[in-house]
Amino acid sequence: MQSPVSALAPINWDQVPASSPLPGIERRMVWGDGLMVCRLRFDPHVVTAIHTHPHEQITLVERGRVKFFIAGEERIVGPGDVLHFPSNLEHGATMLDEEVVLVDIFTPIREDFLS
Repeated sequence: MQSPVSALAPINWDQVPASSPLPGIERRMVWGDGLMVCRLRFDPHVVTAIHTHPHEQITLVERGRVKFFIAGEERIVGPGDVLHFPSNLEHGATMLDEEVVLVDIFTPIREDFLS
């Protein structure tokens, strides 16, 4: 699968094809050789399971409030907040009472998201 964006032809997120990995979640992705950016829209109250992965991740909160579970601790974050998840750090999230938009940046790319 080829990334929908290139250095020569940037596009708007609205032009990137969306998928729905789970009910209440919309995901749009762009990637390069070793970096992936995902823009995710969550319905209120959606819960993502606590999990780990070998990818390093940075999450930017664009809209809404989220309760994150990070290595056994809870943190509530909102617009403008940035989180860093080193490789294999246990984490998950619960969306609070409003729509949430997150931008997740991964390295290396999440091959599992491309299949």
